Amino acid sequence: MLILTRKKDESIVIGNDIVIRVVGIEEGKVKLGISAPGDVSIHRYEVYEAIQRENKEAVLNRQVSIKDLDTLIKSKKTKEQG
Repeated sequence: MLILTRKKDESIVIGNDIVIRVVGIEEGKVKLGISAPGDVSIHRYEVYEAIQRENKEAVLNRQVSIKDLDTLIKSKKTKEQG
């Protein structure tokens, strides 16, 4: 883990196109501004963990019947031929 010290209005750059700037420090909290391309997802860590957990649960709990799978395969073949 890289640990950096920054003051208000100072920034760090990640890669070539992500900039994190300290925009404020109040009552023991740091406010960060993040500039990144639109295709880069930015989440608080606890939100990211919740998303990952829900995605794993969705995959594990998903039940596909043979009939549904057969319908999906036939639909895909029809699209490829059409």
